Amino acid sequence: MLKAVCAAAALLALGQAADLFAQGYPERPVRLIIPLAAGGSADIVGRLVAQKLGEKLGQQFVVDNRPGASGIIGAEIAARAPRDGYTLLLAGSSFVIAPSLQRKLPYDPLKDFAPITMAANSPGLLVVNPALPVRTVKDLIAVARAKPGQLNYGSPGNGTSPHFAGALFNMMAGTEMVHVPYKGAAMVMTDLIGGQIHVSFASMLSAITHAKSGRLRAVAVTGAKRSAALPELPAVAEFVPGFESGSWQLIFAPAGTPAPIIGTLHREIVRVVHLPEVVAQLARDGAEPVGNTPQELSNWLPGEFAKWAKVARTARMHIE
Repeated sequence: MLKAVCAAAALLALGQAADLFAQGYPERPVRLIIPLAAGGSADIVGRLVAQKLGEKLGQQFVVDNRPGASGIIGAEIAARAPRDGYTLLLAGSSFVIAPSLQRKLPYDPLKDFAPITMAANSPGLLVVNPALPVRTVKDLIAVARAKPGQLNYGSPGNGTSPHFAGALFNMMAGTEMVHVPYKGAAMVMTDLIGGQIHVSFASMLSAITHAKSGRLRAVAVTGAKRSAALPELPAVAEFVPGFESGSWQLIFAPAGTPAPIIGTLHREIVRVVHLPEVVAQLARDGAEPVGNTPQELSNWLPGEFAKWAKVARTARMHIE
């Protein structure tokens, strides 16, 4: 009985200490690791959120780009960081794809991170070369089925979100388009415009300008629903029920970070991503604010890991 009382008292003391710690948080600059190169959708959202958090909380939020190994290098650094709220991770879609391609990660994506929120979501854009006789998703399915193995789709590289989006489309639509990997999104757009490839499930950021100029034909968005950035375009899901792919900006702390600090960060990030100027900036890049709860993000992750693992198996993607 005495042991139980002492244990309860100790837990209460720890909770009170964490609350007091969170009241003064942050007392020094916070590092936001982005495990991807500068200039992509995750980096753009991360820098925007970091700037506004710094203004709101009175301390600098410093962006630390750590690209490499499809986001694994930066994620490992964040997973091993002190659990004090002064190192955060803003991960993109590679975070949920990486387990499908690696036999063993240097971290556990479910156990080593404390979810804070999905800051924003940006659907991809299904675009085709204008010479291809495709104006709708229905057209694409018909042409691809009539010419199995003759249409190809480009991506910025093996294991990227556009690569997996095309594989998901093949799996769900019963098509056999061939994947062509490049070393970056700009090269994909160049060859798609030039007619060397036929299709791309591109990021909104890389394709929207070309689509609006007419150099490429936008067919659909790859999110679950239509995008406010291009409301006239249908979603692929309107033709292929259940299809969804895109770029998510997920924010985590190392597992074990005190709950009051997670609460503070969640509250402030949700406020930041819904500021009118932030919403406007996100919209220009084809993204929308989300700001779900830590529990909602935690509940969402296992299903995404399973979804992309199935895509990798079906497409027989190479696993290191």
